[in-house]
Amino acid sequence: MTTVTRSVAAALCGIAMICAPSVVSAGPNADADALKILKNMTEYIGGLESFSVHTVNTFEEVLDSGQKIQVDFSSSVVVQRPDKLRAERADAYESQVVVYDGNRISVYEGTHDIYASVTAPDNLDDMLHFARDSLDLVPPAGDLVFSEAYELLTTGLTSGVVVGKAVIGGIPCTQLAFTNPLVDFQIWVANGDKPLPVKYVLTTMDDPAHPQYIALMSDWNTDPMIADELFTIKIPQTATMTEFVFIDADVAAGE
Repeated sequence: MTTVTRSVAAALCGIAMICAPSVVSAGPNADADALKILKNMTEYIGGLESFSVHTVNTFEEVLDSGQKIQVDFSSSVVVQRPDKLRAERADAYESQVVVYDGNRISVYEGTHDIYASVTAPDNLDDMLHFARDSLDLVPPAGDLVFSEAYELLTTGLTSGVVVGKAVIGGIPCTQLAFTNPLVDFQIWVANGDKPLPVKYVLTTMDDPAHPQYIALMSDWNTDPMIADELFTIKIPQTATMTEFVFIDADVAAGE
């Protein structure tokens, strides 16, 4: 049995979105209209029993020279509350599947034919906290799955504004911009009775290079037909079992 290094494990599970600092209320410079639109978005998604979404993602890797290199990949995510998630990621070099079935997080990395699986909490919120805090992993669009998404996104805010109107992929939307001590982030939210996010831009401020992560979100389905077997991961017999690297050694010892 081999061990998944932290960098490989991060690649397996996809993308980290917004990691909030210590909990404080939104700052006095956060515009009420911007917060209202953000809250409507998170409450709408949080109220969905299930959904699926496709994302096209770009993140910047910073070389030792300081040059930033863009890396692109796409992902498809299916969520069924209260305790199911499937995420598939593909790019020119990697293909991964992440499945949470209410009991375990399992990841299969097809390019290298390896997989890992670990016992996880029995609901989406606690699973996502566990994955982030113990494994340093966040499945694609993980922040949107939290029932407490608004609190997480507004933690530590120092400013928030409505930038204005925009059209992304033919969808009329409203552009919002927020800052906190760790990140600047922008969200484009579709107008109308389905306030879904259509674009994210996240700039890491505690890195001198200020690398960005960009996600374009499309093909939202707020009432998908989901087969039960979708949340059963299929591992080829040829695959090699690996182990996650835990941030907290006590958690690993209890597995």
